[in-house]
Amino acid sequence: MVKYDDYKRCGKELENLLRLKTAPIAVKMIEKEDEIPKGALRPKKDKGYHLAACQQFANTRRQRKTIAMLKEDHWCFAPLIAYGLVEDPHHPIVDELTSFPRFDDGKYIGMVTGALGSINFEPDMVMVYSNVSQLREMVGAAKMLEKATIKSEFDPLNSCAYAIIPVIKNGEYRITLPDPGEYTRAAVGEDEIIFSFPIDKLQPLVETLKRSYEMMHNNEEWSQLLLRPDFPRPPFYKELFEKWGLDTEDK
Repeated sequence: MVKYDDYKRCGKELENLLRLKTAPIAVKMIEKEDEIPKGALRPKKDKGYHLAACQQFANTRRQRKTIAMLKEDHWCFAPLIAYGLVEDPHHPIVDELTSFPRFDDGKYIGMVTGALGSINFEPDMVMVYSNVSQLREMVGAAKMLEKATIKSEFDPLNSCAYAIIPVIKNGEYRITLPDPGEYTRAAVGEDEIIFSFPIDKLQPLVETLKRSYEMMHNNEEWSQLLLRPDFPRPPFYKELFEKWGLDTEDK
């Protein structure tokens, strides 16, 4: 319970620090049905309908629902193959579209998602739908934390695979473009992009974000400097400019 409280706190802090429009998503791949948390929605069993994985994410981040999706709940072929819930059918059209990463067949029976700020299960990772400014803040914090730049690869398709699988398999940060299905079925905004990271990065990332906000101006303050010449600068800027023999005083 203490750990869940830590996740909830970090989820709420992440949401508030970045001013996110929707909740960060906690993600868990499950191997047995008894790993499904109490109160989780089972689409086919509870409601008699099916969802695509992107719709699962949308319902979780917008409505803050905890949702468990097993094989029978899916209505899109790509996550079924990517998550190893079915065998690859080797269909010619599918073969053209399935260069995405995958889990081993049969390793998992499904996925659970929940709003990070109200979590009641142990997640593997976190997904954040953000705008570019919010993404920059997270990538900057990750760079400070890891002392390295964040690397990713981009595909216009199959965001349900790219945002999840490399993060869990390789323990890496991931930036993912929402795919066309996210726009047509899950109402993703045109200004939204996905940042994913392993759960063990959550608390350090939030703490680093908090420190970076203490050191730098917040977004409102920076926006007021738009196109302003001789804008106010932190002291170390002036130290560098003095060293280089350049002007140091604000006009």
